[in-house]
Parts: sequence; structure tokens; C-alpha cells
Amino acid sequence: MLRALEVRDYVLIDRASLELGEGFSVLTGETGAGKSILVDAIELLVGGRGDAAMVREGAERAELSGEFDVSKAMAAWLEERDLTGDPGQLVLRRSIDRGGRSRCFINGHAATLAQLKEAGEWLVDLHGQHAHQSLLRTTAQRELLDAHAGAEELAKDTAQAFRDWKRLEEVAAEASAKFAQREAERAEVADRVADLKKIAPGEGEWEKIAAEHKRLQHGSSLLAGAQSSLEALAEAEGTATSQLAAVVSQLRSLSAHDAELVGIVEMLESAEAQANEAVRELRHYASKVDLDPEALREAEARIDALHSAARRHRVRPEELPARFAELEKRLRELELAANPEAIQRELAQARSRYDAVAKKLSAKRKTGAEALSKSVTATMAQLAMQAARFSVSLSKLEEPAGSGMEQIEFEVASHPSLPLRPLAKVASGGELSRISLAIQLVAAKASPVATLVFDEVDAGIGGAVAETIGKSLKRLGKQRQVLCVTHLPQVAASGDAQWAVAKSANLKVKIQRLDRAARIDELARMLGGAEATARKHAAELLDAA
Repeated sequence: MLRALEVRDYVLIDRASLELGEGFSVLTGETGAGKSILVDAIELLVGGRGDAAMVREGAERAELSGEFDVSKAMAAWLEERDLTGDPGQLVLRRSIDRGGRSRCFINGHAATLAQLKEAGEWLVDLHGQHAHQSLLRTTAQRELLDAHAGAEELAKDTAQAFRDWKRLEEVAAEASAKFAQREAERAEVADRVADLKKIAPGEGEWEKIAAEHKRLQHGSSLLAGAQSSLEALAEAEGTATSQLAAVVSQLRSLSAHDAELVGIVEMLESAEAQANEAVRELRHYASKVDLDPEALREAEARIDALHSAARRHRVRPEELPARFAELEKRLRELELAANPEAIQRELAQARSRYDAVAKKLSAKRKTGAEALSKSVTATMAQLAMQAARFSVSLSKLEEPAGSGMEQIEFEVASHPSLPLRPLAKVASGGELSRISLAIQLVAAKASPVATLVFDEVDAGIGGAVAETIGKSLKRLGKQRQVLCVTHLPQVAASGDAQWAVAKSANLKVKIQRLDRAARIDELARMLGGAEATARKHAAELLDAA
């Protein structure tokens, strides 16, 4: 859950802070006030694309930070990558400077953008106002179904099996078309594989041997440094540990006369314990420092061999294992090409592997499609489309594809007497917004992510439907943390908390959390009409919600 968000020098925001709680929070304000800028900031914080245009005019860099509660699974992810911070807490930070350079931090540790994005997938689920446009694309529909059905890994396996199968088809075609050229390549690749087999580069070996060489090369200075440090700490006259012990003893006796010394004594006792522990560790370290000239010569010889091989194969030394594996795979393909029976066997096996995993994917999709169809139809009924039906259609492809054996299409019928037709062909603008929201509400419930952000997904909707949407989001807020940018007073009134976004005369964006009186003022503005009537209606909306 997102506990706090801080934004500095981002687009039109000078400085803004939000402390968010559980439940359903809304962001409101005039059109163009900058409500969606905050959503964009959250997206950037969790790994979205950024550039220099996002830095506020006159500032050196834009800075974003967010504090999140984390689940056990997220905590394990952080620990695996040595990115842990305070227990149960995660702090993300990102900055973009005038040159467009981006820096990312996770719990104070420097991180890659890919790591930030991966962390963000555990933390925040964003539903934008243009999501309904993407839902008209077959690819987006397929991805949403796979996510809802828990079939994402099967989809990846299917795509890989398809690539492997088609690659072997290419090898088979190549076998009959380019015999002489293939034989020349096979001989060259065989020589390269034989060369690397002599070297036998291991995964991660370069880093290990380089570190070992460095340690052996500086063995004398490492041992001398450890021994001189031990002498100063514990083995010469007037050592640091003995002086520290004497100071502790003296101050401990004096602390009986003045309690203010107790805290100092405790700090020094801790320092004494750590110093003695350091002495023990140094003795252990000094005992195992290796001064082995023969081991140093062997390490140097291995480094030279890996360097030479890397030059011959035109890669960096650390890339040799991957290059070796790549060449071995290519050699197997070329040897298969020289044996028609073998390649046909391999090709048949590759097709069988694809068929097996693709059938599992189809079964998972069928079950997921039925569940998604029922859930979205029920949610549409809650959004004043009681007579409408939603269905996920699976139709068998004439030829298998990397995406599987079926075409996936979202279909809808706005009335029981009408047949189901593709979503893109039947839904009007208002209907499409409601159908999109229904799909996103269902998808959000299935998502394991704790924080859900909706950016004006209620666009094109009004009247009684708006009140229903507000209630739906409020119910969702009982299960997850929900943040919604809205222009509808009925939705805003349903929020457990409300923030107003305004743009000042100098075009700076300001954000303020509203109390009850301020919420009535803001809801009255959103309602329009005569001031007294609007305020009365606003208070009624707030009380009803």
C-alpha cells in the first residue's frame, strides 16, 4: 500500500506531498488543474518512461519518492536482490535531470530502471482513461484474459515453444537449400566450439578468477595491514582495546555519582564489544590470507587464457560462457541439417512440445474466459447495463501461432435480443467507458497488487450511473487501497478521503486534503448551478455516501 508520495519540481508541481491511508481516495479539481500529473508521477516512480520535459521549468531535476507497505512476497523479492530496508517498508526514489538522465533507488540502494519497474508491478496497478482504447486491440484483450486466468507463464512457454519449432523448420529448409554454405559454416563453428571446449569457461568464472587474482596479487599488503591493525588494537603496549576498557571502567564507576554518564558508558561498552569482535575477525582473516606464488601464477595464466579466447571470439571475457553455449546450439543445428532423418525427428518433437503446452494454455483460457464473461456481465449490470451481456470468444486459428491456437475477442450485446458482436463494432462512447470500467474493476479484483489507481476511467459517464460507479469503487476500497482521479461529484462524494488539485496564477500545481466543509465547497463547484442549491446537494451527496 502507498503510504506517502512526495513530488518535487515535476512538470508544473513545485512541491507536493500526499499521505494516503487505506480505502478509497479521490483527486478532484478544475479541468487542466493537473490531476492526472500526479498519476503520471506515480507511474514514473514505479518505472514508467521519463524524459527531460518532465523537469519543472527553472529546476535542475525532478524528484519523486514513495513509501510503501510491503507483503511477504515483496520482502522476499527485495532480500533476493539485497535491496532490503526497514522491516515491512519500501521506499522508492527516482530523479530525472535536465539532460534526461534518470537515477533510481530502492530503499536507498542504487537500482536499475528494470528493477524499479519490476518492483512497481508488485506495488501499483494503473488503470488509465485511455484503457478503453487499448481494449479494442486483440493483443490487449488476449493479455488481459491471460492475466485474469493466471495463464501468463503458459503463454510465455507457448511462445518459446513456437519459436523453437519454427527455428527448426528454418534449419530443415536451410539444409536442402544451402548445403555447401552450411558445411563451411559447420566446420568453422566446430573449430570455435573445440577451441572453447579446451578453455571450458564456466558461468561467472571470470568475475571469480579476477577477484581471486586481485586478492593473491595483494596478499602481502593485506596480511601486513591485518597484522599491523591487530597490533594496534590488541597486541602492542597501550592497545586501543585496553585503553577503551580502562575508559569504560573509569566512567562506569563515576556513573554511580552522575546518571548522565550512563548513556555514554553504554555507548562505549558497545564500542568495546565491537572492537573485540573486530579483533577476533581480523585474527581469523589473517590466518587465512594466502601468500601462494604458485596459485598467483595459475590465476594469471587462467586470466591470460580467458582474455585470449575472448579476443579470438570477439566478446568480453565474462561473455565467453554464453558465447560457448550459443555456438554449441548452432553446431547442433548444423549437424542436424546434415542428417535429414535426425532433423525431422527433432522437428516432430518440437511440434509435439508446442502442441502440448498450447493445449494446456487453451484449457486455461477456456476456464478463464467463462469466469471473466460472467464477472464482467455482472459488473456491467451494476453500472446500469442490466440487459447487456459480455463474452470472451475463443475461436480456433487455421494455423497455430506464437500466441496460441485460438483467436481471442471480447464481444458484447447491449440487449438480450441482439447477437454478440465484437466490442469495437457495437459499443458507443458512453457504453465503451462503462464496459471498460467493468472490465477494469473485475481485473483489479483479480490482481494481487495492493494499490489501484484509476485515472478518469469514468469519462463519458454521468447521472445515476456515476453514483453506482462511486459505490463500486468504495466497495473495492474495502479490499484494496484505491486512488481515483474523477470529475464526477457522485464518485468524489463516495471517497473515504478527498484531495483537491488547483493551479495557481503562476501555473504551479497545489494539492490539499479537504475536510468536510472544504469537500462540500469542492463538490458544489463540481455540481455547478446556484451556489446555495449546489452546496445543499453537495452536503446531501456526502451524507448519502
